[in-house]
Amino acid sequence: MAPPPPQRAALLLAALLLAVAGSAPGATATGVFQVRRKFPVGVGGGAAGANISALRAHDGTRHGRLLAAADLPLGGLGLPTDTGLYYTGVKLGTPPKRYYVQVDTGSDILWVNCITCEQCPRKSGLGLDLTLYDPKASSTGSTVMCDQGFCASTFGGRLPKCSANVPCEYSVTYGDGSSTVGSFVNDALQFDQVTGDGQTQPANATVIFGCGAQQGGDLGSSSQALDGIIGFGEANTSMLSQLATAGKVKKIFAHCLDTVKGGGIFAIGDVVEPKVKTTPLVADKPHYNVNLKTIDVGGTTLELPTDIFKPDDKKGTIIDSGTTLTYLPELVFKKVMLVVFNKHQDIAFHDVQDFLCFQYSGSVDDGFPTITFHFEDDLALHVYPHEYFFPNGNDVYCVGFQNGALQSKDGKDIVLMGDLVLSNKLVVYDLENRVIGWTDYNFMGCPIFPQLSGHLLVISGSSSIKIKDDKTGTTSTVNSHDLSSGSKFHWHRSLVLLLVTMVCSYLIC
Repeated sequence: MAPPPPQRAALLLAALLLAVAGSAPGATATGVFQVRRKFPVGVGGGAAGANISALRAHDGTRHGRLLAAADLPLGGLGLPTDTGLYYTGVKLGTPPKRYYVQVDTGSDILWVNCITCEQCPRKSGLGLDLTLYDPKASSTGSTVMCDQGFCASTFGGRLPKCSANVPCEYSVTYGDGSSTVGSFVNDALQFDQVTGDGQTQPANATVIFGCGAQQGGDLGSSSQALDGIIGFGEANTSMLSQLATAGKVKKIFAHCLDTVKGGGIFAIGDVVEPKVKTTPLVADKPHYNVNLKTIDVGGTTLELPTDIFKPDDKKGTIIDSGTTLTYLPELVFKKVMLVVFNKHQDIAFHDVQDFLCFQYSGSVDDGFPTITFHFEDDLALHVYPHEYFFPNGNDVYCVGFQNGALQSKDGKDIVLMGDLVLSNKLVVYDLENRVIGWTDYNFMGCPIFPQLSGHLLVISGSSSIKIKDDKTGTTSTVNSHDLSSGSKFHWHRSLVLLLVTMVCSYLIC
């Protein structure tokens, strides 16, 4: 498309804002899980935008004081043009077998593909070996029956037509239309308990999880397949809630998602360093709802109706790591975009698989404003241009915000904040104190501790956090992980170090 005259750019932008659409998104020992993104790399390298349409479609009581920390190594990369989600590896059964599952804070159960599933994928385009769970092959595995207490508490009472020896079944439909159906089983879970700085040892617990017999939507696609999903929601069915109830872990977890190298940090336990400022979780909500107060773009507060973010059944703000993009009510979306592009009315916009995209040869961080979301108790979330835009090859950038009115009839007035705006930040979910908080991160120096040194701004730190072990009272370092391929990771890290060395030499660091 030829660039329009400057006087037509604003009208074109307004029209495109109405046209931009996307599918609605979707899911004590201290533990660490390694995470990786789901969708394959390749957008921009071959046919530009080849995978971003798939991305759009994708989209307790504390017991005692013997609580340690857990480390979940992560894989994946939080960009729509890359893997598109984060995943971790868990070991289930006796003897234990590894299963790769998507990490999702917006859902409440752990499930893996079951041996009885005929249509479940056997291969993954992510280069991972998939494994079907067989409860009969595990000496500790057993089926959860519908007359057992877990089933009754999960479904709010005894199920109709429940009789002896009838399995407790589940059915979950995610926001992107994908689904899973199966029955609950009880088996051993092995996780990495933190024992020292960067050190772990295997720990075991018994958990109830889903044995998936039928998957729908993207969950049944072999090119994007994983073994299942691990939900970190608040319900009693989640793995976190079960481990906390058993006195294995504190009901606190944290993640830092790396969009530079991939992977990141995902840990269960009390994060003591870095400190994070928090905002209260809204009570009696099924997701991680928070009170959003105002939004400013480039320091200018948007003029919006006073009740537009008020939490109720069809409004409010949700933090959800199982979603990649961020969805805004239509009025908010339009106002944010118009201010973002206010100084670029000569830009020509075009549609790439329903994303608003444009050509830009400079640094987006230099050319566009920071967007700041302000929450209750004076907690701010700064979203930088490289976090709300994503590159799509050949100096093309696409907008990572979506018009919620065009995604979901029921969720059109909800603010849903996904991985792109949460990336490169340490996010802490403290469910014991009913708060959530974050601080900026940077995986070249994680966390960010800026210090003035002469005339230079020096970023120092390491790719790690410190977690307290209640069992011993000590604090231990949990490092960043990447379950991707080792060769890509090490090459990228070497290039980054080379560039840093060159810059420092030029500036005489």
